[in-house]
Order: sequence, then structure tokens, then C-alpha cells
Amino acid sequence: MSCKDSYSSIIINLYFWKTSNFFTMDQFWFYFKEGLFHVLDWDAYDHILFFIVLTVPYGLNNWKKLFSLVSIFTLGHAISLGLAAYEVVKIDGGLIELLIPITILLTALYNIFTAGKTKRAEKLGLYLIATLFFGLIHGFGFSTYFKMMTAGSDSILLPLIEYTLGIEAAQIVVVIAVLVLGFVGQSIFRFSRRDWIMITSAIVIGVAIPILRAVF
Repeated sequence: MSCKDSYSSIIINLYFWKTSNFFTMDQFWFYFKEGLFHVLDWDAYDHILFFIVLTVPYGLNNWKKLFSLVSIFTLGHAISLGLAAYEVVKIDGGLIELLIPITILLTALYNIFTAGKTKRAEKLGLYLIATLFFGLIHGFGFSTYFKMMTAGSDSILLPLIEYTLGIEAAQIVVVIAVLVLGFVGQSIFRFSRRDWIMITSAIVIGVAIPILRAVF
């Protein structure tokens, strides 16, 4: 989706939300759905790609560790989104657009080089820190979109919470989908976990490289 189309969509949604007698929407659901569908948007799939490679090394039996990573990412995402919305921090949008595919590629490459290795579990602390940092980067990537939605609002904090909840819900949807596909692939089609991790990560790398080239 182009920036022009995204901005037009925001303006139309805000118009009907705030002024129409026929298309009223509760504030919570408005921001929640914006967060939800901003992630689950196949025209802007970089967020989905990141969560595919974040999730693929884990199985259903590791869901607690995985959801810890998801929550840490969301925390970083919310922090940077809030800092940008309150104009505490200003970062060049072009730099963020470059860093986002880099975070995807780094995570995918890490998966490939550690696939099947038991020492991966011992590095969970480092992985949490890296995930927090990557969450900060992706949050800055959403900041322009969020600032446009909240332009003229009396408060940013409540919409930020509602929007973040929508993002978290979307991320959980992606995580569950990848976990289910991994379970089916390994249980029914008899892929080894190592092959599942390496093949999926390699596919994501193939999709992410053109994104990086486009912004580099």
C-alpha cells in the first residue's frame, strides 16, 4: 500500500468516526482495529515477515518463551511509538525504512546458523534484548501513521494503549498461524525441525532482500 493510499484511508476513517451519524465507532475499537489491520496488511508485510522468523524456531511446547519474546517486542514497539508521538525523539524515516528489513534478515540468518543447535536456548536473554531493540525500530516505523491518526486528539496515551493492543493481537494471530503450520509440517509431512527453520527462514530472506534493495 502506498503512503498516499494509507493517508487517504486514515482521513476517510477518521472522518466517518468523528463526524458521520451513520458510521459511528467506539474509540477503543477504532484504534484497536487500526493496530490489528495495520499489521495484518499484505501490502505492508514486513511486520508479518519479522514475526514469521521470530516464531519459526519454536514449537507449541515452547509457547511461554515465544510469547515472552512477543511481549518484549510489543513493549519496545510501544515505547518508540510513544516517544515519536510525543516528539521526544525524532528519527529519520529513511533510516528506519532501511533498518526494518535489516532486522528481518538478521533474525532469519540467526535462525539458519543456529537451527538444530541446543545452545540457542541458553541465549534467551540476549535474544530478549535483541527483540526489544528490534521492537523499538519497528515502532518508529509505525510512528508517522499513528501520529496522523491522533492529530488533534486531546490525549495520545489512551489511543496508544488501544493501538498497541491491536498490534499485540495481530502479532499473536501471526504467531499462532506459524506454530500451527510448523506443527502440521513436522507432524504430518515429517519435516525435521531444522529443515522447517532453515527453509522458512530462507524463504523470508528471499522476500526481504527486495524490500531492502528498494529502500537502500
